[in-house]
Amino acid sequence: MLNMVTSSDDLAALLDWYAALGADCALDEAPQNRFEETQRQLQARQQARIHAQRPQGQVAPSNPAGPAIVSPSRSKPSTPLPNSPSRSQQKATASSMPGGGAAFATSGNAGQLEDAAARAMHAPTLIELRKALAEFDGCSLKFSAKSLVFGDGNPDADVMFIGEAPGRDEDLQGVPFVGRAGQLLDKMMAAIGRDRSNSYITNILPWRPPGNRQPSLDEQAMLRPFIHRHIELVNPKILVFLGGTAAQQLLGSKEGIMRLRGKWNNYAIGSENSTRNIPVMPTLHPAFLLRTPAQKRSAWQDLLEVAAKLDALA
Repeated sequence: MLNMVTSSDDLAALLDWYAALGADCALDEAPQNRFEETQRQLQARQQARIHAQRPQGQVAPSNPAGPAIVSPSRSKPSTPLPNSPSRSQQKATASSMPGGGAAFATSGNAGQLEDAAARAMHAPTLIELRKALAEFDGCSLKFSAKSLVFGDGNPDADVMFIGEAPGRDEDLQGVPFVGRAGQLLDKMMAAIGRDRSNSYITNILPWRPPGNRQPSLDEQAMLRPFIHRHIELVNPKILVFLGGTAAQQLLGSKEGIMRLRGKWNNYAIGSENSTRNIPVMPTLHPAFLLRTPAQKRSAWQDLLEVAAKLDALA
């Protein structure tokens, strides 16, 4: 194709063609061998599957072909937690979360789900929770993503926005909602007198699914203990779930976002002896609003309800 470029017009046409295919920016300063990158990701995912299926306590077999090629920041193996609860306690913790954390567990990932629940439960601060996520190898999304996208904003805020998963821009920068959808979210928050200095933003998944696909039920179940603990540590007065995936998974509902939006729900945190219900407003995801601008009015109405509730709780 490059050999066919003989003039500036040809070059402009070639760039337009690349843009139409979605290749609209350079990800790195130096060229990358994407075939080699694919092999690295496939090998890493294979290692994650082996790790998930291996019974606890079993040592991994040696690899005659050499170790899996992973980045230094991800090469640290998962370490056992001190004073970990029993397996029955971990199962009870996971299943007690809204949406039923163990509902989608299979025989292949049940051990990893218990490990996730234990790690999340033992994180006393957001810093420790982020560290626990970084050391957790039970979800293969970790090996295909560039960054762990944890959260942004004020962790002491009284309103917490939760979306689905990072996109391309978020994966590159390691910050949630920084692309076009994030810019629209900033405008939505500004409409009710909010910004990132008095709000907190995160996603139910900290790693970008390849190709921005919808996260699988197993992936959502595997990471649900972490987002549940995330909510407990921020402890906001109000939760705003952005989009159907976040609302369905955290509310344990099968209804679509068009039925869920605009209606107050509750999300329970705490222990059996001391439970607190946080008011929840599900609304439309900013990415959906970019594709369907006619629905912006509905989302703005939902946020006006949020503002009124915050005033009432102040």
